[in-house]
Amino acid sequence: MYKIAYKKMLNPTVGLMKIEAPLIAKKALPGQFIILRTDENGERIPLTVAETDGASLVTIIFQLVGATTIKLGAMNEGEYLADFAGPLGRPSHLDGLKNVAVIGGGVGSAIAYPVAKGLHDKGAKVHTIAGFRSKDLVILEEEFSAISDEFLIMTDDGSYGQKGLVTDALKTIIERGENLDEVIAIGPLIMMKFVAKLAKEYNIKTTVSMNPIMVDGTGMCGCCRITVGGKTKFACVDGPDFDGFEVDFDEAMSRLSEYKVFEGSAKDHACNLLNMKTGTVN
Repeated sequence: MYKIAYKKMLNPTVGLMKIEAPLIAKKALPGQFIILRTDENGERIPLTVAETDGASLVTIIFQLVGATTIKLGAMNEGEYLADFAGPLGRPSHLDGLKNVAVIGGGVGSAIAYPVAKGLHDKGAKVHTIAGFRSKDLVILEEEFSAISDEFLIMTDDGSYGQKGLVTDALKTIIERGENLDEVIAIGPLIMMKFVAKLAKEYNIKTTVSMNPIMVDGTGMCGCCRITVGGKTKFACVDGPDFDGFEVDFDEAMSRLSEYKVFEGSAKDHACNLLNMKTGTVN
């Protein structure tokens, strides 16, 4: 059992928790993830390690979008998770990079943060671009500002930062003459697809963090398979980071969409159970 030591809502749909998990806290590196279950009958879901204190606490950030994250969001400090396994996956490759653009989309910005911080700690020049739909969904602004040489917020509606897409900001950085070693993009598949497409026009190496359906986190179930360079890879053990020029994004998006009906039913069931527990009536 893993105790929830701290909980905070970053915006109406995104929560942050610090979990007591000393073995993971001492070993996790940027880019790695954990798999948790809220209770013994719950499903297994992967969440990226947003940060650790190096001793006992692991920070996770999650969006209330599915059945399990809704259950997780209803839990409070002092309660316990049934399972919290990790660290899993390969750490991000940050050594030797001197000038990098790190791009996060929506809640993917939470995954981009430990990567940007890791680069900053290694002395790299970090240009962070974070994209959100609107001002009320912005997260980790202070944290990114503290570890970025340049931090740009883009919003779809122009309610905060600059109006536009993350690719608009990336193009501006490139065309003003920044000699980027690499672009690292983390967020929705469609966003990563177009970031990689733009970076390829300038021949700038691009790494993307893939987040397909995942169950066991060990490569045994095969649910997280993606196609990279014409070959089948498993995001949980071969990734989650991959060459953005080689990923078949269209296939990955198609596979994710196949489960929307089932995910919707599970979400409705979870909401109904929570409403019964709290006495809420819709």
